[in-house]
Amino acid sequence: MGFLERLDKNIAKLEKRIEKEEMKIAHLDGKFESKKITKAKLNIEKRKIYDRIKALRSRVQTLRGITVKEKQHIEEKAEEKKKKQEEKMKKKEKKKEKKEE
Repeated sequence: MGFLERLDKNIAKLEKRIEKEEMKIAHLDGKFESKKITKAKLNIEKRKIYDRIKALRSRVQTLRGITVKEKQHIEEKAEEKKKKQEEKMKKKEKKKEKKEE
């Protein structure tokens, strides 16, 4: 498995975790509506969950940035390889021309 595929897989995992955390918030709201927890407890728990979500989103953003840089790196490598091949072809053509003369 390539590096980019692993990055995409990790991004997908983190996005699933973010969805789970958002579901926890909805569950807490339901508990509060049914008077099982107090408003203070709700706010404390929500704050903890929002902090986790924020951290996960920052990780996702970092991974996306790494993905972009890696794609650029791969493109640059391919360009360099293409230039080298073109230079080799030009050198071969020059040698053939010299031999013909």
